[in-house]
Amino acid sequence: MNAQVFGWLQIIRLGLIQACLGAVVVVTTSTLNRIMVVELALPALLPGFLVAWHYAVQMVRPRMGFGADKGRRSTPWMMGGMLVLGMGGVMAASATVWMATQPFYGALLAWLSFSLIGLGVSACGTSLLALMAKRVPDERRAPAATTVWLMMIVGFAVTAGVVGKLIDPYSPQVLLQVSAGLSLVTACITALCLWGLEKDGDPSIAVAPSASTDRLQKQNFKEAFQEVWAEPAARTFTVFVFMSMLAYSAQDLILEPFAGAVHGFTPGQTTQLSGWHHMGVLIGMLAVAGAGSRWVAGRLGSVQAWMVGGCLFSALATVGLVSSALSVDWPLKANVVFLGVANGAFSIAAIATMMRLAGEGGAGREGTRMGLWGAAQAAAFGLGGLLGTAASDLAHALLGEQRTAYAAVFGLQALMFAVSAAVAVRLRNGPAQRQPLRFDGPVLLKGGSSS
Repeated sequence: MNAQVFGWLQIIRLGLIQACLGAVVVVTTSTLNRIMVVELALPALLPGFLVAWHYAVQMVRPRMGFGADKGRRSTPWMMGGMLVLGMGGVMAASATVWMATQPFYGALLAWLSFSLIGLGVSACGTSLLALMAKRVPDERRAPAATTVWLMMIVGFAVTAGVVGKLIDPYSPQVLLQVSAGLSLVTACITALCLWGLEKDGDPSIAVAPSASTDRLQKQNFKEAFQEVWAEPAARTFTVFVFMSMLAYSAQDLILEPFAGAVHGFTPGQTTQLSGWHHMGVLIGMLAVAGAGSRWVAGRLGSVQAWMVGGCLFSALATVGLVSSALSVDWPLKANVVFLGVANGAFSIAAIATMMRLAGEGGAGREGTRMGLWGAAQAAAFGLGGLLGTAASDLAHALLGEQRTAYAAVFGLQALMFAVSAAVAVRLRNGPAQRQPLRFDGPVLLKGGSSS
C-alpha cells in the first residue's frame, strides 16, 4: 500500500509549524543579540559565538533524522523539537537578563540555552522535511517548498515586528514574559497542526514486515549513516548544499557594511538595501513555483535547470558586486535585487531536489538523508559568516584599500557559486531530474503568506 499523499491543507499545516520554528529562532538570534550588544554593552563576539554554536549543535541532524526513520513517525520528533526549542528560547531570555548582573554565569546559561535551540531546530526541522519528502508528490514539491519557506519568512517578519513593539521600552520583566508567551503559543500551534497529521491507520506506518524493513530496523546509526553516505547522489548533493550555502551566507553578512563603507549608504539605507535583497529572494522563490504551474506546463525547464541556473546567475550577480566595488556608478540596488532573485531560485529548486533525492535512495532512510543535508547547511551557515568577515578583514589588511578588498571577497564568492553550479550539473543522471516541472496544485496561497 502507498503512503497517504499530502494535499495543500497538510502542506499549510507543516508551513505553520515552520513559521513557529522561525518565530522562536528570530527572537533568540536577532532580538537577544541586539539587547546583549546595545542595552548590556557586551562584546558583539558573545552573541556571534552563541549563534555560531547553535549551528554547530545542528551537526546532530543526521542522528535526529535516523531517530525519526527508526520510529517511522515524524510527529513525536517535531513536537518534541518544538518543546525543546521553546524551552531554549525562554532560557536564553533568562540568561540575557542574568548577564546584566552576573555576566559569566549568564553567558554559561546562554551557552546551554543555544545548545537546546540547536537541538530543537534539528529535531523539528529535519523531521518536517523528511515527512514532506515521504508524503508530498513529485509534481507538487517546488510549490510546497515555496509555501513552507515563505510561511517561515512571514513568521520571522511578524514575530520581529510584534515582539519589537511588546518589549519597547525594554525591561527584563517584559522580555521574560514575551519570551515565555511566544514559546507557549508556538507549542500550542504546533500541537494543533500535528493533531491527526500522521493517522494511526496510515499505511506508511503499519508497514508489513519484510526482510528489507527488518534489516533497516536492526541497523544502528553508524551503519545507516555509512549506507547513506555511500550513495553517490547523496554525497554529491551534500557537497552542493555546503558550497552554495557557504557562498550565500558569506555574502549576506558583508553586503550592508560594503554598501556603507564604499557607497556611503546610511544605516537606514543599508537596511533598505537588505530588504530589496530579501524581496528579490521572494521573487526567485515564486518564479520557481510558477514555472511549473499547469499553465506553463513545464516549458520553462526542470528543477535541476533552475538549480544550476540560479547558482550561475548568483555568480554573475556577485561579479556585478565586484564591479560595484570598483565603480560608484554601478546600479547597486538593481544588482542586489538580481542577486536575491537568483538566490531564491536556486534555494527553492535545491529544496525540491532534496525532497526528491531523500526518497530516491530507498524508503526508510529519508530522515537520515535530510539530516545529512541539514547538517551540511548548518555547517555552511556557521562558517559562512566567519569566512565572509574574515576574508574581508584579511583583504583589507593585505590590499590596504576598501574597494579592491571588497572586490576580492565578492570575486571569491562568485567562484564558490560557479563551483556549486558545476556540482549541481553532476546530479543530472537521475531520471526524475530530467522531467519537466509540472505542478497540478496551486502555486501560492493568496495574500503572499505561503512558504
